Amino acid sequence: MRCADPSSDALVFAGVTTVQPRRDETAVLVPVKAFGAAKARLTGTLEPAARRDLARWMARRVVVAAHPLPVFVACDDDDVAELADELGADVLWSPGLGLNGAVDAGVATIAGKGFEHVVISHGDLPLADSLPRVVRSGTTVIVPDRRRDGTNVLARPCATTIPASYGAGSFRRHLAYALAAGGPVMVRIDAELSLDLDTVEDLRHPLVWPHVRGVVEPAGATGA
Repeated sequence: MRCADPSSDALVFAGVTTVQPRRDETAVLVPVKAFGAAKARLTGTLEPAARRDLARWMARRVVVAAHPLPVFVACDDDDVAELADELGADVLWSPGLGLNGAVDAGVATIAGKGFEHVVISHGDLPLADSLPRVVRSGTTVIVPDRRRDGTNVLARPCATTIPASYGAGSFRRHLAYALAAGGPVMVRIDAELSLDLDTVEDLRHPLVWPHVRGVVEPAGATGA
C-alpha cells in the first residue's frame, strides 16, 4: 500500500513514521572520488583544473549540508582527505575498494561506532542544503536522481541490510533491497537533492548553473 505524503514531494510506503531520530544516533557517509579523476564526462567542456575545482566545491557543499550530524568521508586521495579534515569530517581511508566497497565498509564502521542511522550521500550534489531532513526513524529513505535511475541519497537504519549497488539503475536495486528487508520505506522526490552533476546537460540545468558559474566557466556555456 502506498500513499502520497501531502507535507512533501514524496512517495511514502505504508508504515513510515515522520519522527526523526536523535542527532547523536545518526551519521553521514560521503564517498568522494579523487578530485583530479572526477567529472570525466565533462572532459572537453571543462579544463582539468576547472573539473577539480568543481568536484572540490561540490564535495565541500555536501559535507557542509550534513550539519549538525557527524560526517565520515570515504576516500583514497590525499587532497580529499585534507578537505575532510578542514571541514571537521572523519576520514575513512578506502583504497582499492571502489564505490560500493567503500560504502559498505563505511556503513560497517559507522555502525561499529554505535550510530543507529546512516545517511549515504553522493559528493556531487550542487544544490545539497540539508541532509538531516531526509532521515526518518526506523525508515529507509531513498532520494533518486531526477531521471529516477541513480541513488543520490540513501538514509537508513544501520541494522537494515541494503548492500551498496551504485551504478546505472541503482535506484531500483536499492529500492528492491529496502522492500525485501521488510521495514518502512520512503521514496523522496526532492527537487534539490535529485540534482547531481555528471554531464554538460546537468551543468547547464537552470537550477544548477547559477550556483556553479562562479566556480567554472565552461566553453560555450551561457548563464541561466
